[in-house]
Amino acid sequence: MQSRRSYEDFDICVVGLGYVGVTLAAALLTTGRRVLGYERNPAVAGELARGELRLAEPGVAEAVAEGVGAGTFAVTSDIDGAALPPVVIICVGTPIETGGTTPDLSHLRSATESIADGIDDTTVVIVRSTVPVGTSRGLVLPILGRRTPEPLLAFCPERTIQGQALAEILSLPQIVGGLTDEATKRAADLFGTLTDEVVQVSSLETAELIKLVCNCHTDLIYGFGNEVALIAEKLGLDAMEVIGSANQDYPRPTIHKPGFVGGSCLTKDPYLLRYSVAGHDHTPDLVTAARTLNESMPRLVGERVLAALRDQGQDPATARVLLSGFAYKGRPETDDLRGAPYEPLLEYLRGRVGEIVGHDFVVPPERIEALGVKVTGITEGFTGSHAVILLNDHVRYGDLDADGLVARMAAPAVVYDTWRVLPSSTKAMRLGRA
Repeated sequence: MQSRRSYEDFDICVVGLGYVGVTLAAALLTTGRRVLGYERNPAVAGELARGELRLAEPGVAEAVAEGVGAGTFAVTSDIDGAALPPVVIICVGTPIETGGTTPDLSHLRSATESIADGIDDTTVVIVRSTVPVGTSRGLVLPILGRRTPEPLLAFCPERTIQGQALAEILSLPQIVGGLTDEATKRAADLFGTLTDEVVQVSSLETAELIKLVCNCHTDLIYGFGNEVALIAEKLGLDAMEVIGSANQDYPRPTIHKPGFVGGSCLTKDPYLLRYSVAGHDHTPDLVTAARTLNESMPRLVGERVLAALRDQGQDPATARVLLSGFAYKGRPETDDLRGAPYEPLLEYLRGRVGEIVGHDFVVPPERIEALGVKVTGITEGFTGSHAVILLNDHVRYGDLDADGLVARMAAPAVVYDTWRVLPSSTKAMRLGRA
């Protein structure tokens, strides 16, 4: 009879090595832990097992490569029937169903089922995936309960931002909510070795809600900046003057400047929160309104650019348009395309303009080409284009000779600077400025 495989000599198993999982694994490796990564995608698992990482995130690739070299990080795409380490952390994605607003929890269900046979009543299982409130208790717990009657289950949300994830995991307070006092303590002890402050809360559900309200609050703040911009524009005022002057040396909460709102969390978590309370006779109207407003902005920009072309005698159907800044944000820089505003804008422009070319300072060219967009350098992209749309606020835009680039464009040379990263003297359209 074949003996059961065992990974019990590892300290921790991280399930799902996407953005959340691999950055957590890197953080754990920096503390000297022996980490087993479980990734169902064989291609991704193979790359990571060789110490290769396709992610623009400071310090993470180095930690992964060092871990592989030292034998403290191993990756597998098969844990069926294997005895797992004493701590298992689930980091799989919880996307919104395509074309809808309902969360797809199939990855979480599958991941939980994959680990269930490898745990026992001493294994601490931590859910780090962002989920609707009640998911850990309602979905994860019953699956684990088939293996052990009293699982040590905790929820500890990820709350980092792209571009500084490793530094934040090792410095920000970590939220911990457990099914039992013992589960809470065990999870808190683990995260207490990563950061100086662990916030223990009373339940799984409290910890789940904290993650959602953090991101929904951020979406709301950004949405208010966009609302101010739309109001200022209607009144013939400069939104940046209004916001900058209102914020100057004033101690109340800062008003955010207008711009696109993207990323995998902010575009998804409002729907998870709304789903959480759908059966409790409540609709989070404020959260919903902010998300609706923020989702409208890419198409609004597209409509304005096409209108500007027409107003100046250029048929959009024969126009060449440069989209620059495909990553969902520019600062801190990232190559993350999840939830990026290019997607609805690209969908709107296709079939309405003659040619679309693309540029990004960080995103690899092949990833832009995979979107069906011809990749160009920034100078070549401006040259001969009738319109240019800057989608994020990468710091390198500030180093450009903006007037020189605009001079290389074809008439009517429409530039839409969504984040106002070009010098104010540049002849560019800007949201919230008449």
